[in-house]
Amino acid sequence: MAIILIRYAEIGLKSTPVRKRFENALKDNILNMLMQGGVEALVTNKGARFYVEATDIDAAARSLRKVFGIASMSIAEVCSSKMEDMCAVAAEYSRSRLTEGQSFAVKARREGSQGYTSLDMGREIGSAIFLANEDRGVKVDLTDPDVVFFVEARDNRAYIFLDYIRCHAGLPVGTQGKIVARIDGSDRSIVSAWLMMKRGCRVLVQGDGDYSALKQYDVFIREYDPKKDDPKKILGFVSGADLEDIENIDVTEHDVPVFFPTIGMTDEEVSETIETISNGQ
Repeated sequence: MAIILIRYAEIGLKSTPVRKRFENALKDNILNMLMQGGVEALVTNKGARFYVEATDIDAAARSLRKVFGIASMSIAEVCSSKMEDMCAVAAEYSRSRLTEGQSFAVKARREGSQGYTSLDMGREIGSAIFLANEDRGVKVDLTDPDVVFFVEARDNRAYIFLDYIRCHAGLPVGTQGKIVARIDGSDRSIVSAWLMMKRGCRVLVQGDGDYSALKQYDVFIREYDPKKDDPKKILGFVSGADLEDIENIDVTEHDVPVFFPTIGMTDEEVSETIETISNGQ
């Protein structure tokens, strides 16, 4: 059975109460993003990991890459953490992923009290993979292998995978309060709002620029309405100004801080980021 194994980074540095609150927010955002993508899935979490079982694993992975707070994920095969089960599943898994003459290595880690060490896992699973592909002339190379098999044993389950899919990390949207972002149609204004979302802010949009690209990252993004939105709950304003424009901005007209997230970015860096945002990556 395939499953998506999700890891976070910065959230793990928080105190227990704050981490729990952030984990709950991240889970809600994961579910909302999957729903927006039309993906049916079951999401669970335990021990600094989230697990997503979905009807369409690839579609789920595409949606999850847009969730801030996720540092990386892997599409993994799941089995019990019994040594014989891990060896059998890893051997079968390897048959479609190793080709003639390739070298491989196993990187194993565990969490729990399974009765064996990570070194035991690497040795036994590596032996099973070698024997399953011996007819192809494969070999073990712990220094520079062609293929690396990762195995994580966590309590009574184990996860076998090849890749770490890097995501945007940051903090879950909605954990850091609301800010108002001025969207004027420039790339810098979009990137500035996106960077604040990455830091966990819920963005309310102001201005007549197109912000549809940002909807891919927060299903609840909307325009700022001073008649409905309590100004006392707005923690700051965001501008896409660069160094040349900042001299013409009067920050004293606001009662809250004004942020300029892209002020230290070159035009090339802004262009690269806007491409990532537009493509929903």
